[in-house]
Amino acid sequence: MTLLSILAATLAGGLLSVIAAGLLIAGFPQRWLPRLVGFATGVLLAVALLDVLPEAFESGVEAHALFVTLLAGLLGFYGLERIALWRHAHVDEEGHDHHCPNHGHHHHAVGSHTVVSVLIGDGFHNLVDGVLLAAAFLTDPVLGWSTAFAVIAHEVPQEAGDFAILRAAGMSTRRALLWNGVSSLASIAGGLLGYFALSGMEGLLPYILTVAAASFLYIAISDLLPMLRHEPHRHTSIWQTVALLAGIAVIALGSLGHGH
Repeated sequence: MTLLSILAATLAGGLLSVIAAGLLIAGFPQRWLPRLVGFATGVLLAVALLDVLPEAFESGVEAHALFVTLLAGLLGFYGLERIALWRHAHVDEEGHDHHCPNHGHHHHAVGSHTVVSVLIGDGFHNLVDGVLLAAAFLTDPVLGWSTAFAVIAHEVPQEAGDFAILRAAGMSTRRALLWNGVSSLASIAGGLLGYFALSGMEGLLPYILTVAAASFLYIAISDLLPMLRHEPHRHTSIWQTVALLAGIAVIALGSLGHGH
């Protein structure tokens, strides 16, 4: 049953990310993507701090060891981002990519090197998400689904951004969708890997959960919050803040129901 839940959650994330890319083609993000980023930020912060970390700390493992793990996780994700394995691409209202400093907003300048880096980075990111999801489901099915919700929330704007880069590099819509779909399948592989590697290793689960929390906090603080902070339009900024608070509220209400 747990394995089926893991497969369902990773598959849902993959399908939704491809649908998000499809919505990008339809011109959907013009108004909603910045709000979606706000919502994703709230969800990531709340899942990490209200669901995942409390579950890890309630396991009875010494708090100091988990804080060391959290610090190591944050530094680890920073290191991975420096070597471009942990990319987060997001597009703003004009469809510009926010994570391509070498290319700025010159979309025609996106080369094959960037495309490869996007696909490898995205695949790796999805693989890690799959392993972290497996750990959450093995701990508690309710925690698994709230973690899945957080993964999906940040995947949607990320995949939309990745799709914009692939299109900018000259890929056809169909090919860009196909490659987006292929890289999202890595999360299913990660889920299977996590399930078989972590079953029977309950002692490791609190540490893996803490790494999952580090992943969500890192994405929210280093990537999404700066985007919200630099939003020049007051109207959009207000809606982003409302969306952020809505994301937190959704998770907080779920956590109360779960009795944390």
